[in-house]
Amino acid sequence: MSTLATHDFSSLDPAVEFLKRTRAELRMLRKVRIWKDRLHVYDINGDCFEVRGVGYLDPDIVPLLKHLNTNYNPDTIHAPTDDEYKEFKTGRRYPWAQDRVM
Repeated sequence: MSTLATHDFSSLDPAVEFLKRTRAELRMLRKVRIWKDRLHVYDINGDCFEVRGVGYLDPDIVPLLKHLNTNYNPDTIHAPTDDEYKEFKTGRRYPWAQDRVM
């Protein structure tokens, strides 16, 4: 596994732009690993890119995970863990017409 690109987190907007820009360098996204201080996004080939300075304890991790279509529980994402990192699959899908108001 090789890290293709790295971004040092300062605020949400530049991090989202980094994810958009580097997304084209990876194949289909497979999983996300989140430490207390960094985020790794992996594709099906094992290549990844990294965002340093943001982790599962930070509130800014939620918009980043939503941008990556990550399957996670927003109620427990910030809970501490004894494991080295938290791992989630990507590729969350929404039901058709979920955003419609009836």
